Amino acid sequence: MTTFQLIWLAALIGGGAALLTTLIAKREVGSAALAAILCAGFSAFTAVQIGREGVTGFFTNHSQNLTGLQVWWDLIMCAVIALFVIAPRAQAQRMNVTLWGLFVGTTASIGLLAMCARLFWLEQQSAARRV
Repeated sequence: MTTFQLIWLAALIGGGAALLTTLIAKREVGSAALAAILCAGFSAFTAVQIGREGVTGFFTNHSQNLTGLQVWWDLIMCAVIALFVIAPRAQAQRMNVTLWGLFVGTTASIGLLAMCARLFWLEQQSAARRV
């Protein structure tokens, strides 16, 4: 296997484990620390990718064939759906959803993970104040 295939496999396994954990767990508030760690890790990976292949690599990857376009549309839909679902919770915590939405719109998962980390932290603080 190539390094890229191993990284792909690791993402598949990690994503599957995260999906199972999410389905099994009975959490009312997400983990701010986990979202922040994932954001930092994915940001670092993205920085390496940009350093090696440049920002134009995103455009090239998503505009060469139908598979690239499908992945692009999937990325956009997932980011919009996630933002749609968490926006009311973020507004309830008095987050600036417009600014966060712009961040998510320009960085996709990086902004979404950062937004989730902040949202989960605010929800944890709010829950602690109620106790």
